[in-house]
Amino acid sequence: MEEHGKDQSVLTHIQRLVAEEHRLFEQASLAPEGSKRLADVQVELDQCWDPLRQRRARRETGGDPSQARVRPPEVVKKYIG
Repeated sequence: MEEHGKDQSVLTHIQRLVAEEHRLFEQASLAPEGSKRLADVQVELDQCWDPLRQRRARRETGGDPSQARVRPPEVVKKYIG
């Protein structure tokens, strides 16, 4: 049950990031720092979703969900939607 609590904590963080991403997208034009923040948020979202999916997959296959790890931005930025 503890692992499911970790999942919920990650999902809550994802919701905050998605809300920020939407606010940034809604702006007519972004200053350079806004564009950088948007890119950072998108990478952080990928980094949050990745271990969450790893944990779910490990749980479903009888593995240890606590072995899921956050991968570096260079890895998750290459994921396609």
